Amino acid sequence: MKALIETIVSALVDFPEEVTVTSKEESDRIVYILSVHKEDMGKIIGKQGRVAKAIRTVVYAAGSSQQKKIYLEISE
Repeated sequence: MKALIETIVSALVDFPEEVTVTSKEESDRIVYILSVHKEDMGKIIGKQGRVAKAIRTVVYAAGSSQQKKIYLEISE
């Protein structure tokens, strides 16, 4: 899942080398934390959050086969 998120986000940003994805696994969910360069935050969030919502939709669909709920957080 980390590779999927990195692949999607790296294509959208100006600083692909600064894209990092970390994960926190809990008993009932997995939280992926995405961080990018400050200048790329607007590109990842998009107008009215449309790009972020689209990325989350793809990630949630890819993780639907897992038993745990998947969340994607975007941090600075």
